[in-house]
Amino acid sequence: MSLRSWIPKLAGQRVLVIGDVILDEYLIGSATRLSREAPVPVLEFESRQLIPGGAANPAANIVGLGSATIQVGVIGSDTEATALRQVLQARGIETAALVVDSGRPTTVKTRVMAQMGLRFAQQVARLDRISREPLSAATERQVRALIQDCIASVNAVLISDYHIGLVTPSLVDAVRLLAAECQQPPLLTADAQGQLDKYAGFGLVKCNADEARAFLRRSLTTSADFEAAALELCQSLGLTDCMVITRGAAGAALATSDGRTAHCPAPTITDVYDTVGAGDTTVAVLTLALAAGAPPEDAVHLANYASGLVVRRVGNYAPSADELRRAIEEDTA
Repeated sequence: MSLRSWIPKLAGQRVLVIGDVILDEYLIGSATRLSREAPVPVLEFESRQLIPGGAANPAANIVGLGSATIQVGVIGSDTEATALRQVLQARGIETAALVVDSGRPTTVKTRVMAQMGLRFAQQVARLDRISREPLSAATERQVRALIQDCIASVNAVLISDYHIGLVTPSLVDAVRLLAAECQQPPLLTADAQGQLDKYAGFGLVKCNADEARAFLRRSLTTSADFEAAALELCQSLGLTDCMVITRGAAGAALATSDGRTAHCPAPTITDVYDTVGAGDTTVAVLTLALAAGAPPEDAVHLANYASGLVVRRVGNYAPSADELRRAIEEDTA
């Protein structure tokens, strides 16, 4: 099948997305002058944007490509939690599996952006409201119960691990066990962000180049280095589908469970503005493509095109199927 023929198959699926949900807040203002109080620009407020962040971004990407998603995460009992629910619901993301923990704040990343006559506003500061305390036993039990209620109804389970406290080894073990008990076990995928060993036995694990180097404790430079690393990780973790190491403009290294490796180049992009969210888009597309039955190589190529659309914008972005189709057509014309 051609690469474009897989795009319609990314729709119509149902994915359980588990991870650290974040409300991304963008405060945008025009830079008018330098402050007399400190060497910083003075911004006159123009707009405020709220966008799904953290594990909510893969969920937004999945919905943007025509599939359904159930969001599992932990939020606080605050106004930011209400805003995050509204943002997710506006995207069509199911929020009934969000657990409220009144002892934790909803994670918010606030970016202050200066509008200076360029195509996109430029980030001048970021303020995070976050708790990295472990979840209480009661909260983790609630999360597990919700996963148990939902898991039999989905094609895939995607874990997006931002290391804020939700995705503990015991929770991952519970997901693995609950999936195995399903009559039709769902595909298990993870964006490990460095903690690869938690995801042994999953279908797909994705990490980036720096995370692979740190985990393996060795230098990785050439495409051959990365392919060998992907194969080593695929085999040592016992993955049932594949291991993917993303390399930015250099594309991605792929290793499959049957021992094949490949270098999957990225499309040529000359207008890169922001890499935020590209990894979330990659793992979302990989999950949908593999769940649809696409060969791993095709799944990675689709993910490369999709993430290439994201880096042309500032902040998280969820490409549509039409945008993905046009990107492939323009690159292969």
